[in-house]
Amino acid sequence: MATYQYRCADCGPFDVIRPIGRALTEEPCGSCAGPSRRVFTAPLLARTPTPLARALHAQEAGAQEPRVVTDVPPARRRPTPPSDPRQAGLPKP
Repeated sequence: MATYQYRCADCGPFDVIRPIGRALTEEPCGSCAGPSRRVFTAPLLARTPTPLARALHAQEAGAQEPRVVTDVPPARRRPTPPSDPRQAGLPKP
């Protein structure tokens, strides 16, 4: 479905939703039922946001070819505690 814009001489612009390629050159206005001419506008194009596209691509690739792991992933490094000299005097567990 596509949204086509028409302009009524008395009421102003309005939109009509029709299948692509089925737009008429004139449509009756929704308010006054007068003939309204089609207004040609830029098409509404939208891109998929990059993070969503990356996630969809990873999901699609994972469904077709699951990732094979040959090694154990490296362990995460623990953050080093702050080097506060007062902690040296505390009892160790």
